Amino acid sequence: MKMPVRTAVFPVAGRGTRFLPATKAMPKEMLPIVDKPLIQYAVEEAVEAGATRLVFITGSTKRSIEDHFDRDPELERALEVAGKQELRDVVRNILPAGVSCVYIRQGEPLGLGHAVLCARPAVGDEPFFVHLPDDLIRAERGCLAQMADDYHRHGCSVLAVEQVAREQTSSYGIVDVDETQRLRQIVEKPSPDKAPSTLAVVGRYLLTPAIFRLLEQTGRGAGGEIQLTDGIAALLGEEAVYAFRFAGERYDCGSKPGYIRAIVDFAMADPALRPALQEHLRAAGH
Repeated sequence: MKMPVRTAVFPVAGRGTRFLPATKAMPKEMLPIVDKPLIQYAVEEAVEAGATRLVFITGSTKRSIEDHFDRDPELERALEVAGKQELRDVVRNILPAGVSCVYIRQGEPLGLGHAVLCARPAVGDEPFFVHLPDDLIRAERGCLAQMADDYHRHGCSVLAVEQVAREQTSSYGIVDVDETQRLRQIVEKPSPDKAPSTLAVVGRYLLTPAIFRLLEQTGRGAGGEIQLTDGIAALLGEEAVYAFRFAGERYDCGSKPGYIRAIVDFAMADPALRPALQEHLRAAGH
């Protein structure tokens, strides 16, 4: 019997230097898409997929993430007194009942593999999600929920993938798969001439706990960091790992163009905002 996936890990210790000065005092994961921060979209996707334990791997500047998911009785009272019950309920229900949060400090920025390894005490000997909030995926059914279905079919680790342009392979982990979507190979940020394909891993993983032992044995790789990709490459020698082509649209919110595109598309999808935005775009000649 396959174990349910109850834990989601969010590596959020990065500084977000591409968005300075906005991220000088605010975590990049708190950047809003219209009226909701990226990290809340990430949490909602994980909860939809069945996660009840949320593990945040944080750094020294990330206190506002913890504050965001904590209760704020003073704000709730102020909204109630002002007659804004709907907003009060939105604030009160950011985190559903029965969902708990764990915050673990990543002392040094040693890479994504190290961040995942930091989660080991909270995850234990169970399969778990890894969600990178920079990668926002809009879908009728969340990407992690789709991946959980694939995990229950195969009973092993699953990586979300999509095709990228050949010239972009040096920005991603790139996989080579067989006809069943089982990985033959995974390479971290290969140059276009050395990439085994153009099938890129994006910010969603469903991993078995075997990855922790392998990450402990993984030396520093690309960029002098402990790469999750290298741990997964070692996992291929022990277990099957599958690529999963999700249904949905991904926005790279770690880049300014991707972030702006997400804001525009999410605003256009809101009936209350669409008319004013359409009018503005028409007036601007777009």
